Amino acid sequence: MHHSPISPGHSWYEATAGERPVYPALDGDRSADVVVVGGGFTGLSAAAHLAKAGTNVVLIEAHRFGDGASGRNGGQLGTGQRAWAEDLEAELGLSRAKALFGLAEEAKAHLLEFSAANNIEIDFMPGQLSVAHKKRYVDDYKAHAEIMATRFGYEHISFMDEKETAERLGSTAYFGGTRDTGTGHIHPLKLVIGTARVAAEAGAQLFEETPSTGIVSAAGKVRVTTPTGTITADKCLIAVNAYGGNLEPVSAAHVMPIGSFIGATVPLGADSPVIPGGESVDDSRFVVRYFRKSRDGRLLFGGREVYGVDDPKDIHIHIRKQIAELYPALKDVEITHGWGGYVGITVPRKPYVREVMPNVIFAGGYSGHGVMLSNFVGKLYAETIAGNRDRLKLFEDLKIPPFPGGRRFRAPLMFLALNWFALRDRF
Repeated sequence: MHHSPISPGHSWYEATAGERPVYPALDGDRSADVVVVGGGFTGLSAAAHLAKAGTNVVLIEAHRFGDGASGRNGGQLGTGQRAWAEDLEAELGLSRAKALFGLAEEAKAHLLEFSAANNIEIDFMPGQLSVAHKKRYVDDYKAHAEIMATRFGYEHISFMDEKETAERLGSTAYFGGTRDTGTGHIHPLKLVIGTARVAAEAGAQLFEETPSTGIVSAAGKVRVTTPTGTITADKCLIAVNAYGGNLEPVSAAHVMPIGSFIGATVPLGADSPVIPGGESVDDSRFVVRYFRKSRDGRLLFGGREVYGVDDPKDIHIHIRKQIAELYPALKDVEITHGWGGYVGITVPRKPYVREVMPNVIFAGGYSGHGVMLSNFVGKLYAETIAGNRDRLKLFEDLKIPPFPGGRRFRAPLMFLALNWFALRDRF
């Protein structure tokens, strides 16, 4: 499955990220301790931490840093893993569920500390609302707030009834939910650019516009070929997530790219009733809607469009329709930017971290929880190279079945499944 060189549309992030340094393309053969394939959050974070530890690291990116999901996503951090902690407890037991929750909390703290320590302005804004689009889900949210405080020691989540939900959202489309004051949302492309700068300053060799044409592991060495040179290394991290195509077959059978689209409106003004507290929002649909206001008061609204949308003009129409369902007063709002990208998901919505061939680890499949987890997985990979694999193993040990039908059938199957879920969300 080959994606367009750059995901469709021009993002509001690109328009507001400030200076975006260009890194050269690879020019000839290199050797390194570690070669990283992919210049998004996972790869750049790994490169920064590896280089800071004195490791000789070469990183290649097929396009520009942030052209994939890392620079185009919803910017929400969330809390914990993609699955609720109580669901992980039911599946894995309390101690593993607590370990995974603790890891995610550390990921959140790390992202904010790393940005502050390296003077990366990520436009952090606090708060997240998670809301129920069906009445019958409300009790789950109420229980979740209590379980988080009592069983997982996380006291920042409170339950919102229908009235509070309507006030905090500025919309009557939802029936209740939770408010999390211990998390927030960021400008993702600013974090990408800043992490690349940190990696470069620490001595990582970074190359843009350098696609990998093959990865071979043999006789204790890994060789990554590109059109302009071969990189030979002791270890390799594949950090392409949903943009791997047919680069490596094992991960391709486990991580599925699904399209997600975001529109940015004109600034709504200081008196707008839309999300007056500035929190980010995610809803209970399987085909999730996620939205937030930017620092300058624009509504950034994301929704998975199940059908293939390649024309950015169509993105505007679809997004405006979804906005109008929640905010009828915005039915004619001007959308200044519409863009899309691919989210890497796995069957159980958990990250896919595996040694896919000797000395080669793939990390991705963050399933919509990538801003927080990917940056931290990059750090955990650097820890692994330094000799401590215990924490990365918490992810490696998760059971991730392949998509049924393998690589050839996963796209049509996913298309059918998403359409079915989209239908289910309506009833």
